[in-house]
Amino acid sequence: MKNIKSIVEKIFSSRIKYPITLIILAAVLFAGYKIFSNKSGKTTYQTTKVELGTIISTTSASGQVISSNLVSINTNASGIVSKVYVKEGDSVKAGQKILDINLDPSGKLKNTSAWSSYLSAKNSLDSAKTSLYSLDSQMWAANQKFINDAVARNLPTNDPTYIQQSDDWNSAESKYKNQQNAIAQSQANLNNAWLTYQLSSPTLVAPSDGVISSLTVAEGMIIGSGITSSTDSSTSQRVGVIQSPGNPLSSFNLSEVDVLKVKTGQKATISIDSLSDKTFTGKTVSIDRTGSITSGVTNYPVIIQFDTNAPDILPNMSATANIIIDRKDNVLLVPNGAIQLLNGQSTVRILKDGKEQSVTVETGISSDSQTEIISGLNENEEVIISSSTSTTATSSTSSPFGNVFGGRGGATFIRSTGGSSQRN
Repeated sequence: MKNIKSIVEKIFSSRIKYPITLIILAAVLFAGYKIFSNKSGKTTYQTTKVELGTIISTTSASGQVISSNLVSINTNASGIVSKVYVKEGDSVKAGQKILDINLDPSGKLKNTSAWSSYLSAKNSLDSAKTSLYSLDSQMWAANQKFINDAVARNLPTNDPTYIQQSDDWNSAESKYKNQQNAIAQSQANLNNAWLTYQLSSPTLVAPSDGVISSLTVAEGMIIGSGITSSTDSSTSQRVGVIQSPGNPLSSFNLSEVDVLKVKTGQKATISIDSLSDKTFTGKTVSIDRTGSITSGVTNYPVIIQFDTNAPDILPNMSATANIIIDRKDNVLLVPNGAIQLLNGQSTVRILKDGKEQSVTVETGISSDSQTEIISGLNENEEVIISSSTSTTATSSTSSPFGNVFGGRGGATFIRSTGGSSQRN
């Protein structure tokens, strides 16, 4: 630096006769002034205090509201609706009339066929019961013969008479028990035939107690035109639903990592996409830990029941659930951005007496924005969230040649605490 100054003095003390040379030398010296002028670094910190508070750890899942507490009102009949006895929101009892239908020829054929099947099933059940009485009599007759003959004569168990009479008794008993199973099957067939007949009936009744909802028919409307089977209830047409008391259910898919954290009974908050201004609460009631794989992704369904019922919660609405995994009160908290991982250990930078220090900490549970500090920090300590360093050049505002080497520079940092900035 002294050498440059001496060169400047010699240039101005010499008798240079060529102005162009002087201009070139001045440019070179000005560049040197820019290069060698003092520079000072400024570090700006964004900080916050370690605080004592409550932290809630959650896991998020997406899904939809599922049908619950709803019983469909179906019909297999075809024809024209002649009378509707209920309206949306009406309370009904099981067996109460819902509507009447004037059956068309196809509808009459289905109804007649269903009635015939019902009578056939009823006759089969009566025949099965009659056979049971006969088999019961045969069983006890075989038993008495065995007792009064083989047992009374004290025949050895390997005696042919003993073996024959014992087998006759066991055979008669087995036939009796098998006939009991045949009766149960005949009863199931009868129930099925009756339900099929009801589906084809010109008068539709409520299948259970509840409130009428989603009624889709009106007087004069043609229904059942697309139904072709008189026995397959899957082709039934739904004309409404009956909603019974109870809170809605929702189904959500968990990842293979999150399913390990979730247990039945855990609380959850539920947001429904179409009801963005409302948040609902609920709890997990079942978890499918077998899961299923779709397009290479494994999902584990969890069922969450709402704590309350609301008329605007409808089946198949898209929803998001935040399931509460853990909650801790009166713990030390820092923002997630303050935690750094160094050599496998969690560290936090702090400002102490205006100087930056790195501290190793033990962390606990985390939320979306905060992390619990188990050890390593104290309440109200100032932790660094982020920092940045900038450089500024300092020089005299007079001639670049008169004070090139006399410029003064200083180190400055800005400390930001809790959103406010202080210059030191």
